[in-house]
Amino acid sequence: MSIRLRLTLLYTGILALTLVVFGATLYAIQAQSTLNAIKEGIVLSSDMLVRSIFLTYLSPTIQEPPTAPHTTIPFEILSGEQALKDLREREIVRVLAMDGTLIASPFGTVDALPISETGMQTLHEKNIWWEVVAPEDERLLVLNSPVSVNGEPVFIIQIARPLTERDRSLTALSTTLIIASLLTTLTAFGIGWVLSGTALRPINRITQTAGEIEGENDLSRRVDHRGPNDEIGRLAQTFNSMLSRLQEAYARVNQALGMQRDFVADVSHELRTPLTTVRGNLDLLRRQPPLPAEERADILNDLVSESDRLIRLVNDLLILARADAGRNLLQEPVPLQPLVNEVARQVRLLDPQREIIETVAEVTALGDRDAVKQILLVLLDNALKHTSGPVSVAAQPSGDQVALSVQDSGPGMPPELLEHIFDRFKRGEADPNVPGFGLGLPIAKALAESQSGTIRIESQVGTGTIVIVHLPLFLFQP
Repeated sequence: MSIRLRLTLLYTGILALTLVVFGATLYAIQAQSTLNAIKEGIVLSSDMLVRSIFLTYLSPTIQEPPTAPHTTIPFEILSGEQALKDLREREIVRVLAMDGTLIASPFGTVDALPISETGMQTLHEKNIWWEVVAPEDERLLVLNSPVSVNGEPVFIIQIARPLTERDRSLTALSTTLIIASLLTTLTAFGIGWVLSGTALRPINRITQTAGEIEGENDLSRRVDHRGPNDEIGRLAQTFNSMLSRLQEAYARVNQALGMQRDFVADVSHELRTPLTTVRGNLDLLRRQPPLPAEERADILNDLVSESDRLIRLVNDLLILARADAGRNLLQEPVPLQPLVNEVARQVRLLDPQREIIETVAEVTALGDRDAVKQILLVLLDNALKHTSGPVSVAAQPSGDQVALSVQDSGPGMPPELLEHIFDRFKRGEADPNVPGFGLGLPIAKALAESQSGTIRIESQVGTGTIVIVHLPLFLFQP
């Protein structure tokens, strides 16, 4: 069952229930009010008869009431002419003895209106008794009133009024209420169906747009909602915002997949050369007759060199993979002066003739000591490879950060190369004699960012290159 049908049925059900309650209440009020009006009229007629009609009978000239069974007295004998004229039209009057036999009635009618046993007992207890009877298929409302003489009930006055008109009016009222309620309910169902369809139309558009996006795989589509900023408007905005985030995430995933494919291709290319060299040298060693001892020694040297190269490549890839995986790095104070001195001393062992200028303030960074050391080693190694002149390394406070820089006096790099300098396997020169795989700067960038830091390069052709790493500054708090 659709939401539209459920909303329409709920709305129609509530309206139908309201109409039923309203109609039943109106019917009950009308029935009770008309019944009370009839009772009031009957009570007035009964009081008039008690005060006026029986004055004649209760006069001293009449001592005993007629008690002969089935003997009726014309009503004119018991009442004066005025009392007869005051009787309401269509009111039925009977005068009964206390045993229920008829004493007097208009026009000599011989039938008394029936009284139940409970009613007779109530009348003997000097209380009035209301009863609805239908002696001739016509419902009558009867008031039975006892008349007492000297404290003893001697007569029963019956005054009845037909309920035909009341029943007819109530039947017409109930029929009108039922027909009006049915028509109103059907009309409300149609109106509710239209209104719910109008209210849910934006949701249908959202559903249709989602289906089209799924079918076409087009995350650039958006829901066009021009209505008010109500619940549906906010739903459309949320849906569009979700599509924007999905589009961005999808683009990042595609970019990551592309980078992964390029990375795998570059790794395969870098591994192929040393592996090919190793394979070729092994074939030479297996040649029969064996090569001379001097040639075998050269081949073994080549194998060791290529094996070392493979080990360096695997180590670089391992470091880069750990950085990409978001390996948790320590966040602890790292005094930079002793760390820079230690790294510079290790680098001088690789090239004792190279001048390394240290300008390090007594400043402490917040990060991982091993990661900071790896960054310095990468930057100094790159500087030694690309220049034959002195290399400067500095560490100075910069606001709430530490600026760690390495500068060389090499040939520099053109702007078009700087745009891709942090791409993996992207080398800053085309000279194959310069060792390296193009992974050093990507490793330094990944490690810096893992410590909430940044890295940037400034270079001009002919003037050298400077690499600046910013790391969080450790603020001592006693």
